[in-house]
Amino acid sequence: MNSFLQKSSSPLLFILIGFLFFQTSCVVSDYGRKTKDGIVRGSSYVGEKSKSAYRSTKEKLGITDSKPAKPKPMSVAKSKFGEMPDGVVVSKYTLSNANGMRVGILDYGGTVKEIFAPDRNGDFANVSLGFDNLNDYREKSPYFGCITGRYANRIAGGKFSLDGKEYQLATNNGPNHLHGGDRGFDKYVWNTRVLETGTGVEFTRTSPDGEEGYPGNLKCKVRYILTDENELIVEYEARTDKATVINLTNHTYFNLAGEGSETILEHELRLPGDKFVSTDKTNIPTQIAPVQGTPLDFRSFTKIGKRIGSSHEQIEFGKGYDHTWLVSGNKNKEGLNHAATLRDPSTGRALEIHTDQPGIQFYSGNYLDGTITGHGGKPYPLRSGLCLETQVFPDSPNHQGEEGWQSCVLRPNEVYTHKTVHRFYAE
Repeated sequence: MNSFLQKSSSPLLFILIGFLFFQTSCVVSDYGRKTKDGIVRGSSYVGEKSKSAYRSTKEKLGITDSKPAKPKPMSVAKSKFGEMPDGVVVSKYTLSNANGMRVGILDYGGTVKEIFAPDRNGDFANVSLGFDNLNDYREKSPYFGCITGRYANRIAGGKFSLDGKEYQLATNNGPNHLHGGDRGFDKYVWNTRVLETGTGVEFTRTSPDGEEGYPGNLKCKVRYILTDENELIVEYEARTDKATVINLTNHTYFNLAGEGSETILEHELRLPGDKFVSTDKTNIPTQIAPVQGTPLDFRSFTKIGKRIGSSHEQIEFGKGYDHTWLVSGNKNKEGLNHAATLRDPSTGRALEIHTDQPGIQFYSGNYLDGTITGHGGKPYPLRSGLCLETQVFPDSPNHQGEEGWQSCVLRPNEVYTHKTVHRFYAE
Protein backbone atom coordinates (compact mmCIF):
# COMPACT_ATOMS: atom_id res chain seq x y z
CA MET A 1 0.00 0.00 0.00
CA ASN A 2 2.76 2.43 0.96
CA SER A 3 4.68 1.73 -2.24
CA PHE A 4 1.48 2.29 -4.24
CA LEU A 5 0.92 5.66 -2.57
CA GLN A 6 4.49 6.71 -3.09
CA LYS A 7 4.24 5.96 -6.81
CA SER A 8 1.09 8.02 -7.19
CA SER A 9 1.57 11.74 -7.76
CA SER A 10 -2.09 12.72 -8.03
CA PRO A 11 -3.60 14.36 -4.92
CA LEU A 12 -7.01 13.44 -6.31
CA LEU A 13 -6.25 9.80 -5.60
CA PHE A 14 -5.86 10.57 -1.88
CA ILE A 15 -9.12 12.48 -2.00
CA LEU A 16 -10.91 9.50 -3.53
CA ILE A 17 -9.54 7.09 -0.90
CA GLY A 18 -10.60 9.35 1.93
CA PHE A 19 -13.96 9.83 0.30
CA LEU A 20 -14.51 6.08 0.09
CA PHE A 21 -13.71 5.65 3.81
CA PHE A 22 -16.17 8.40 4.57
CA GLN A 23 -18.89 6.77 2.48
CA THR A 24 -18.35 3.44 4.23
CA SER A 25 -19.05 5.03 7.59
CA CYS A 26 -22.12 6.76 6.16
CA VAL A 27 -23.48 3.47 4.90
CA VAL A 28 -23.20 1.88 8.36
CA SER A 29 -24.62 4.84 10.25
CA ASP A 30 -27.53 5.31 7.84
CA TYR A 31 -28.82 1.78 8.30
CA GLY A 32 -32.62 1.86 8.38
CA ARG A 33 -32.94 5.46 7.16
CA LYS A 34 -36.29 6.17 5.50
CA THR A 35 -36.43 7.59 1.98
CA LYS A 36 -39.25 8.52 -0.40
CA ASP A 37 -39.36 4.90 -1.44
CA GLY A 38 -39.55 3.60 2.13
CA ILE A 39 -36.92 1.94 4.33
CA VAL A 40 -33.58 1.33 2.61
CA ARG A 41 -31.26 -1.54 3.34
CA GLY A 42 -28.27 -0.24 5.24
CA SER A 43 -25.74 -2.33 3.37
CA SER A 44 -26.80 -0.86 0.01
CA TYR A 45 -27.66 2.71 0.94
CA VAL A 46 -25.78 5.54 -0.73
CA GLY A 47 -27.50 8.91 -0.94
CA GLU A 48 -28.08 10.49 -4.31
CA LYS A 49 -25.65 13.34 -3.53
CA SER A 50 -22.99 10.85 -2.46
CA LYS A 51 -23.44 8.76 -5.58
CA SER A 52 -23.19 11.83 -7.78
CA ALA A 53 -19.97 12.97 -6.06
CA TYR A 54 -18.54 9.49 -6.29
CA ARG A 55 -19.20 9.31 -10.04
CA SER A 56 -17.71 12.77 -10.56
CA THR A 57 -14.51 11.84 -8.72
CA LYS A 58 -14.18 8.63 -10.75
CA GLU A 59 -14.52 10.58 -13.98
CA LYS A 60 -11.77 13.03 -12.97
CA LEU A 61 -9.41 10.15 -12.22
CA GLY A 62 -10.30 8.27 -15.37
CA ILE A 63 -11.53 5.28 -13.38
CA THR A 64 -14.11 3.02 -15.08
CA ASP A 65 -16.22 0.16 -13.78
CA SER A 66 -14.54 -3.19 -14.27
CA LYS A 67 -17.80 -4.95 -15.12
CA PRO A 68 -19.28 -4.12 -18.57
CA ALA A 69 -22.98 -3.43 -18.85
CA LYS A 70 -25.01 -6.58 -19.28
CA PRO A 71 -26.49 -6.98 -22.78
CA LYS A 72 -30.23 -6.94 -23.12
CA PRO A 73 -31.62 -10.46 -23.20
CA MET A 74 -33.03 -11.84 -26.43
CA SER A 75 -36.78 -12.13 -26.33
CA VAL A 76 -40.02 -12.85 -28.17
CA ALA A 77 -43.08 -10.77 -27.26
CA LYS A 78 -46.62 -11.53 -28.42
CA SER A 79 -49.35 -8.91 -28.90
CA LYS A 80 -52.75 -8.73 -30.57
CA PHE A 81 -52.70 -7.12 -34.01
CA GLY A 82 -56.29 -7.55 -35.16
CA GLU A 83 -59.14 -9.92 -35.91
CA MET A 84 -60.25 -11.70 -39.05
CA PRO A 85 -63.92 -11.39 -40.13
CA ASP A 86 -64.61 -14.81 -38.54
CA GLY A 87 -63.21 -13.65 -35.21
CA VAL A 88 -59.82 -15.38 -35.44
CA VAL A 89 -57.25 -13.25 -33.61
CA VAL A 90 -54.14 -12.20 -35.54
CA SER A 91 -51.02 -11.75 -33.41
CA LYS A 92 -47.72 -9.95 -33.84
CA TYR A 93 -44.53 -11.56 -32.57
CA THR A 94 -41.70 -9.13 -31.86
CA LEU A 95 -38.21 -10.64 -31.90
CA SER A 96 -35.56 -8.59 -30.07
CA ASN A 97 -31.83 -9.18 -29.75
CA ALA A 98 -29.11 -7.89 -27.40
CA ASN A 99 -28.23 -5.05 -29.79
CA GLY A 100 -31.67 -3.48 -29.79
CA MET A 101 -32.64 -4.78 -33.21
CA ARG A 102 -36.33 -5.74 -33.50
CA VAL A 103 -38.34 -7.69 -36.06
CA GLY A 104 -42.15 -7.76 -35.93
CA ILE A 105 -43.85 -10.72 -37.65
CA LEU A 106 -47.57 -11.45 -38.05
CA ASP A 107 -49.11 -14.90 -38.04
CA TYR A 108 -51.30 -13.60 -40.88
CA GLY A 109 -49.33 -14.74 -43.92
CA GLY A 110 -46.15 -15.15 -41.83
CA THR A 111 -45.69 -11.49 -42.66
CA VAL A 112 -42.60 -9.47 -41.71
CA LYS A 113 -44.29 -6.24 -40.63
CA GLU A 114 -41.23 -4.29 -39.47
CA ILE A 115 -37.46 -4.55 -39.16
CA PHE A 116 -35.75 -1.98 -36.93
CA ALA A 117 -32.06 -1.85 -37.83
CA PRO A 118 -29.31 0.62 -36.77
CA ASP A 119 -27.51 3.10 -39.02
CA ARG A 120 -23.84 4.12 -38.75
CA ASN A 121 -24.72 6.38 -35.76
CA GLY A 122 -26.60 3.67 -33.92
CA ASP A 123 -30.00 5.18 -34.72
CA PHE A 124 -32.77 2.68 -35.44
CA ALA A 125 -35.37 2.89 -38.19
CA ASN A 126 -37.88 0.51 -39.71
CA VAL A 127 -36.46 -0.65 -43.05
CA SER A 128 -39.48 -2.73 -44.13
CA LEU A 129 -42.61 -1.42 -45.86
CA GLY A 130 -45.92 -2.40 -44.30
CA PHE A 131 -49.19 -1.37 -42.67
CA ASP A 132 -50.40 -0.47 -39.19
CA ASN A 133 -53.61 -2.48 -39.38
CA LEU A 134 -54.79 -5.91 -40.46
CA ASN A 135 -57.46 -4.70 -42.86
CA ASP A 136 -54.87 -3.03 -45.10
CA TYR A 137 -52.87 -6.26 -45.26
CA ARG A 138 -56.04 -8.14 -46.23
CA GLU A 139 -57.24 -5.70 -48.90
CA LYS A 140 -54.35 -3.54 -50.16
CA SER A 141 -51.07 -5.34 -49.71
CA PRO A 142 -48.84 -5.93 -52.76
CA TYR A 143 -47.42 -8.92 -50.84
CA PHE A 144 -45.67 -6.74 -48.22
CA GLY A 145 -43.37 -8.97 -46.14
CA CYS A 146 -45.37 -12.18 -46.58
CA ILE A 147 -44.68 -15.83 -47.28
CA THR A 148 -45.52 -16.41 -50.94
CA GLY A 149 -46.57 -19.84 -52.08
CA ARG A 150 -47.43 -22.55 -52.92
CA TYR A 151 -45.38 -21.31 -55.87
CA ALA A 152 -43.74 -17.87 -55.64
CA ASN A 153 -43.35 -15.85 -58.84
CA ARG A 154 -45.04 -16.68 -62.17
CA ILE A 155 -46.22 -19.79 -63.99
CA ALA A 156 -47.02 -19.26 -67.68
CA GLY A 157 -50.71 -19.46 -68.47
CA GLY A 158 -51.32 -20.86 -64.99
CA LYS A 159 -50.64 -24.34 -66.41
CA PHE A 160 -48.12 -27.10 -65.86
CA SER A 161 -47.92 -30.86 -66.40
CA LEU A 162 -46.65 -33.31 -63.82
CA ASP A 163 -46.39 -37.07 -64.29
CA GLY A 164 -48.56 -36.88 -67.40
CA LYS A 165 -51.37 -34.85 -65.82
CA GLU A 166 -52.08 -31.21 -66.60
CA TYR A 167 -53.01 -28.79 -63.84
CA GLN A 168 -54.81 -25.47 -64.29
CA LEU A 169 -54.18 -22.74 -61.75
CA ALA A 170 -55.65 -19.28 -61.34
CA THR A 171 -54.45 -16.59 -63.76
CA ASN A 172 -54.21 -13.64 -61.37
CA ASN A 173 -51.41 -11.70 -63.13
CA GLY A 174 -52.56 -11.01 -66.67
CA PRO A 175 -52.42 -14.34 -68.51
CA ASN A 176 -50.21 -15.90 -65.82
CA HIS A 177 -50.30 -17.33 -62.31
CA LEU A 178 -48.53 -15.33 -59.59
CA HIS A 179 -47.53 -16.08 -55.97
CA GLY A 180 -49.90 -18.96 -55.36
CA GLY A 181 -53.08 -17.62 -56.96
CA ASP A 182 -56.15 -15.77 -55.81
CA ARG A 183 -55.63 -16.82 -52.21
CA GLY A 184 -52.03 -17.79 -51.68
CA PHE A 185 -50.16 -18.50 -48.46
CA ASP A 186 -50.11 -14.77 -47.69
CA LYS A 187 -53.88 -14.75 -47.03
CA TYR A 188 -54.04 -17.34 -44.23
CA VAL A 189 -53.53 -17.17 -40.48
CA TRP A 190 -50.76 -19.66 -39.70
CA ASN A 191 -50.33 -21.72 -36.55
CA THR A 192 -47.49 -20.36 -34.44
CA ARG A 193 -44.98 -21.75 -31.97
CA VAL A 194 -42.29 -19.78 -30.16
CA LEU A 195 -38.99 -21.62 -30.52
CA GLU A 196 -37.53 -23.03 -27.31
CA THR A 197 -33.97 -22.12 -28.24
CA GLY A 198 -32.89 -18.79 -29.65
CA THR A 199 -35.13 -15.88 -30.55
CA GLY A 200 -37.57 -17.10 -33.13
CA VAL A 201 -41.02 -18.27 -34.12
CA GLU A 202 -42.23 -21.15 -36.27
CA PHE A 203 -45.28 -20.86 -38.50
CA THR A 204 -47.06 -23.96 -39.80
CA ARG A 205 -50.03 -24.73 -42.02
CA THR A 206 -51.27 -27.51 -44.28
CA SER A 207 -52.28 -26.55 -47.79
CA PRO A 208 -54.94 -29.12 -48.73
CA ASP A 209 -54.94 -31.14 -51.93
CA GLY A 210 -56.46 -29.03 -54.71
CA GLU A 211 -55.98 -25.66 -53.00
CA GLU A 212 -55.64 -23.08 -55.81
CA GLY A 213 -55.37 -26.03 -58.21
CA TYR A 214 -52.19 -27.56 -56.76
CA PRO A 215 -51.97 -31.29 -56.10
CA GLY A 216 -51.13 -32.90 -52.75
CA ASN A 217 -51.62 -32.12 -49.10
CA LEU A 218 -48.62 -29.91 -48.42
CA LYS A 219 -47.44 -29.52 -44.80
CA CYS A 220 -45.32 -26.39 -44.43
CA LYS A 221 -43.06 -24.92 -41.75
CA VAL A 222 -41.41 -21.51 -41.85
CA ARG A 223 -39.08 -20.35 -39.07
CA TYR A 224 -37.93 -16.79 -38.44
CA ILE A 225 -34.89 -16.49 -36.18
CA LEU A 226 -33.14 -13.29 -35.04
CA THR A 227 -29.54 -13.61 -33.81
CA ASP A 228 -27.25 -11.33 -31.83
CA GLU A 229 -25.22 -10.94 -35.03
CA ASN A 230 -28.18 -8.97 -36.44
CA GLU A 231 -29.10 -11.83 -38.74
CA LEU A 232 -32.68 -12.58 -39.67
CA ILE A 233 -32.69 -16.25 -40.67
CA VAL A 234 -35.63 -17.71 -42.59
CA GLU A 235 -35.90 -21.51 -42.83
CA TYR A 236 -38.54 -23.30 -44.90
CA GLU A 237 -39.58 -26.95 -44.79
CA ALA A 238 -42.38 -28.85 -46.54
CA ARG A 239 -43.65 -32.39 -47.14
CA THR A 240 -46.35 -33.72 -49.44
CA ASP A 241 -48.41 -36.89 -49.90
CA LYS A 242 -48.64 -36.43 -53.68
CA ALA A 243 -46.20 -35.12 -56.28
CA THR A 244 -46.47 -31.34 -56.49
CA VAL A 245 -44.48 -28.20 -57.35
CA ILE A 246 -43.22 -25.80 -54.71
CA ASN A 247 -41.35 -22.54 -54.46
CA LEU A 248 -41.55 -20.63 -51.16
CA THR A 249 -39.99 -17.26 -50.40
CA ASN A 250 -40.41 -14.09 -48.35
CA HIS A 251 -41.59 -10.91 -50.08
CA THR A 252 -40.30 -8.12 -47.82
CA TYR A 253 -39.97 -4.67 -49.41
CA PHE A 254 -36.76 -3.05 -48.13
CA ASN A 255 -35.78 0.60 -47.87
CA LEU A 256 -32.58 0.91 -45.86
CA ALA A 257 -32.98 4.67 -45.49
CA GLY A 258 -36.16 3.94 -43.52
CA GLU A 259 -39.55 3.07 -44.95
CA GLY A 260 -41.54 6.04 -46.22
CA SER A 261 -38.54 8.35 -46.35
CA GLU A 262 -37.43 8.28 -49.97
CA THR A 263 -36.98 6.04 -53.00
CA ILE A 264 -34.42 3.26 -53.26
CA LEU A 265 -32.81 4.72 -56.39
CA GLU A 266 -29.73 5.90 -54.47
CA HIS A 267 -29.23 2.49 -52.88
CA GLU A 268 -26.25 0.55 -54.17
CA LEU A 269 -26.73 -3.10 -55.10
CA ARG A 270 -24.35 -5.94 -55.82
CA LEU A 271 -25.57 -9.20 -57.36
CA PRO A 272 -22.54 -11.48 -57.90
CA GLY A 273 -24.30 -13.72 -60.43
CA ASP A 274 -23.10 -13.40 -64.01
CA LYS A 275 -26.38 -14.66 -65.54
CA PHE A 276 -30.05 -13.77 -65.28
CA VAL A 277 -33.37 -15.14 -66.54
CA SER A 278 -34.63 -13.00 -69.40
CA THR A 279 -38.39 -12.63 -69.85
CA ASP A 280 -41.07 -11.72 -72.36
CA LYS A 281 -43.55 -8.84 -72.05
CA THR A 282 -45.58 -10.76 -69.45
CA ASN A 283 -42.49 -11.51 -67.31
CA ILE A 284 -42.37 -15.18 -68.31
CA PRO A 285 -38.85 -16.59 -68.76
CA THR A 286 -37.43 -17.00 -72.24
CA GLN A 287 -33.82 -18.03 -71.60
CA ILE A 288 -30.86 -17.86 -69.23
CA ALA A 289 -28.67 -15.01 -70.48
CA PRO A 290 -25.37 -13.30 -69.50
CA VAL A 291 -25.57 -9.98 -67.64
CA GLN A 292 -22.44 -8.60 -69.32
CA GLY A 293 -23.17 -5.64 -71.54
CA THR A 294 -26.70 -5.17 -70.16
CA PRO A 295 -28.28 -2.84 -67.56
CA LEU A 296 -28.71 -5.99 -65.44
CA ASP A 297 -25.00 -6.25 -64.66
CA PHE A 298 -24.68 -5.69 -60.91
CA ARG A 299 -21.50 -7.68 -60.37
CA SER A 300 -19.99 -4.58 -58.77
CA PHE A 301 -21.85 -2.10 -56.58
CA THR A 302 -24.12 0.03 -58.75
CA LYS A 303 -26.74 2.64 -57.92
CA ILE A 304 -30.16 1.19 -58.66
CA GLY A 305 -31.24 4.40 -60.37
CA LYS A 306 -28.24 4.55 -62.66
CA ARG A 307 -29.67 2.42 -65.49
CA ILE A 308 -33.30 1.90 -64.45
CA GLY A 309 -34.48 4.28 -67.17
CA SER A 310 -32.63 2.39 -69.90
CA SER A 311 -34.35 1.64 -73.21
CA HIS A 312 -33.07 -1.94 -73.00
CA GLU A 313 -35.83 -4.41 -73.83
CA GLN A 314 -35.64 -6.21 -70.48
CA ILE A 315 -35.99 -2.97 -68.53
CA GLU A 316 -38.97 -1.91 -70.65
CA PHE A 317 -40.66 -5.30 -70.26
CA GLY A 318 -40.34 -5.21 -66.47
CA LYS A 319 -40.96 -1.43 -66.15
CA GLY A 320 -37.69 -1.53 -64.24
CA TYR A 321 -36.02 -4.52 -62.59
CA ASP A 322 -38.20 -7.58 -62.07
CA HIS A 323 -35.87 -10.46 -62.90
CA THR A 324 -34.18 -13.49 -61.41
CA TRP A 325 -30.39 -13.58 -61.14
CA LEU A 326 -28.54 -16.85 -60.86
CA VAL A 327 -26.88 -17.27 -57.48
CA SER A 328 -23.28 -18.35 -57.81
CA GLY A 329 -20.09 -18.26 -55.83
CA ASN A 330 -18.24 -20.06 -53.12
CA LYS A 331 -20.37 -21.52 -50.36
CA ASN A 332 -19.75 -20.31 -46.81
CA LYS A 333 -19.31 -22.63 -43.83
CA GLU A 334 -23.09 -23.04 -43.64
CA GLY A 335 -23.29 -24.16 -47.26
CA LEU A 336 -24.92 -20.90 -48.38
CA ASN A 337 -23.98 -18.75 -51.36
CA HIS A 338 -23.69 -14.98 -51.36
CA ALA A 339 -26.73 -13.82 -53.34
CA ALA A 340 -26.81 -10.04 -52.86
CA THR A 341 -25.54 -7.05 -50.92
CA LEU A 342 -27.58 -3.86 -50.63
CA ARG A 343 -26.37 -0.64 -49.02
CA ASP A 344 -27.64 2.89 -48.46
CA PRO A 345 -24.83 5.49 -48.55
CA SER A 346 -26.90 8.12 -46.72
CA THR A 347 -27.36 6.07 -43.51
CA GLY A 348 -24.63 3.46 -43.79
CA ARG A 349 -27.15 0.65 -43.39
CA ALA A 350 -26.37 -2.48 -45.36
CA LEU A 351 -27.95 -5.87 -45.96
CA GLU A 352 -26.14 -9.01 -47.06
CA ILE A 353 -28.11 -12.06 -48.22
CA HIS A 354 -26.90 -15.67 -48.31
CA THR A 355 -29.01 -18.59 -49.50
CA ASP A 356 -29.06 -22.20 -50.69
CA GLN A 357 -31.48 -21.35 -53.51
CA PRO A 358 -30.40 -21.16 -57.18
CA GLY A 359 -31.92 -17.73 -57.86
CA ILE A 360 -32.76 -14.35 -56.38
CA GLN A 361 -35.53 -12.12 -57.74
CA PHE A 362 -34.77 -8.40 -57.67
CA TYR A 363 -37.94 -6.32 -57.94
CA SER A 364 -37.51 -2.55 -57.84
CA GLY A 365 -41.03 -1.58 -56.70
CA ASN A 366 -42.18 -0.71 -60.21
CA TYR A 367 -45.89 -0.85 -59.41
CA LEU A 368 -45.89 1.23 -56.25
CA ASP A 369 -47.53 4.52 -57.20
CA GLY A 370 -48.24 6.51 -54.04
CA THR A 371 -51.82 5.29 -53.67
CA ILE A 372 -50.85 2.85 -50.90
CA THR A 373 -50.51 4.41 -47.46
CA GLY A 374 -48.22 2.51 -45.11
CA HIS A 375 -46.86 2.85 -41.57
CA GLY A 376 -47.82 6.12 -39.89
CA GLY A 377 -49.90 7.29 -42.83
CA LYS A 378 -46.88 7.52 -45.14
CA PRO A 379 -47.60 7.10 -48.87
CA TYR A 380 -45.39 4.66 -50.75
CA PRO A 381 -44.50 6.21 -54.12
CA LEU A 382 -42.87 4.59 -57.13
CA ARG A 383 -39.74 2.61 -56.16
CA SER A 384 -39.95 3.43 -52.47
CA GLY A 385 -39.06 -0.17 -51.69
CA LEU A 386 -37.41 -3.18 -53.32
CA CYS A 387 -37.57 -6.93 -52.94
CA LEU A 388 -34.77 -9.50 -52.94
CA GLU A 389 -36.51 -12.89 -53.02
CA THR A 390 -34.48 -16.10 -52.89
CA GLN A 391 -36.12 -18.89 -54.89
CA VAL A 392 -36.03 -21.28 -57.83
CA PHE A 393 -36.58 -19.76 -61.25
CA PRO A 394 -40.01 -18.50 -62.33
CA ASP A 395 -42.05 -20.86 -64.48
CA SER A 396 -39.77 -23.76 -63.49
CA PRO A 397 -42.72 -26.25 -63.61
CA ASN A 398 -42.67 -25.78 -67.40
CA HIS A 399 -38.90 -26.13 -67.76
CA GLN A 400 -38.26 -29.38 -65.90
CA GLY A 401 -35.30 -31.28 -67.30
CA GLU A 402 -33.95 -28.31 -69.25
CA GLU A 403 -30.28 -27.43 -68.86
CA GLY A 404 -29.67 -24.87 -66.14
CA TRP A 405 -33.09 -25.25 -64.52
CA GLN A 406 -33.33 -26.74 -61.06
CA SER A 407 -36.17 -29.05 -60.11
CA CYS A 408 -39.16 -27.58 -58.29
CA VAL A 409 -40.95 -30.93 -57.91
CA LEU A 410 -41.55 -32.35 -54.44
CA ARG A 411 -42.59 -35.99 -54.08
CA PRO A 412 -43.80 -38.09 -51.15
CA ASN A 413 -41.02 -39.16 -48.77
CA GLU A 414 -38.97 -36.11 -49.84
CA VAL A 415 -38.40 -32.94 -47.80
CA TYR A 416 -38.32 -29.48 -49.32
CA THR A 417 -35.86 -27.20 -47.52
CA HIS A 418 -34.80 -23.63 -48.13
CA LYS A 419 -32.63 -21.36 -45.97
CA THR A 420 -31.85 -17.67 -46.35
CA VAL A 421 -29.83 -15.43 -44.03
CA HIS A 422 -30.32 -11.64 -44.03
CA ARG A 423 -27.43 -9.95 -42.21
CA PHE A 424 -27.90 -6.28 -41.31
CA TYR A 425 -24.93 -4.06 -40.50
CA ALA A 426 -23.75 -0.47 -40.81
CA GLU A 427 -20.67 1.00 -42.46
